[in-house]
Amino acid sequence: MRTFHPSNEPRPRVRWRGLATSLAALALASCGSAEGAVGTASAEGGTEGALTVEEAWVRAADDGMTAAFGVLVNSTDEDVRVVAAESPASAAVELHEVAVVDGEMAMREKDGGFAVPAGSEHVLEPGGDHLMLIDLAAPLEPGDDVEVILTLEDGTTVELTAQAKDFSGADEEYAPGESSGTDPDDDDE
Repeated sequence: MRTFHPSNEPRPRVRWRGLATSLAALALASCGSAEGAVGTASAEGGTEGALTVEEAWVRAADDGMTAAFGVLVNSTDEDVRVVAAESPASAAVELHEVAVVDGEMAMREKDGGFAVPAGSEHVLEPGGDHLMLIDLAAPLEPGDDVEVILTLEDGTTVELTAQAKDFSGADEEYAPGESSGTDPDDDDE
């Protein structure tokens, strides 16, 4: 299983545009420990148990927004797609990617969600795909548990708990036309 370790996988250094503080820095450190919450599908929907989440974690933050990461594991013989997410820890959760836009790395919503091929996994990691928790309800301190509910394309939900951790990497900026949801000037270039 592939796990992001900042010490062995270089990631492009990018930064948030339009934010005065580091409240939106992406990424969480799961260095070393494979002890993350494993999500379980609810009884609603047609692919119960199709997706689990391993090594889930969220970047500790005082306010604004932060990101959650982990490994989405599909143990079935059919493809699964995560199309939405929510959390009581934030007003909104968006599925994001980091991509090259106009020659620079930038963060934006991921069209179509996260596809997890049959019998495979999809890694959510700093500098790549991730869950963006926007407008935090309260500070997330290291060690806090953060509940997240993923919605699959068929309506099935996967509940997981991610632990908040300190991490000081990957400051992404938004792609032109994208917004953080907290500052109306974020999408101005």
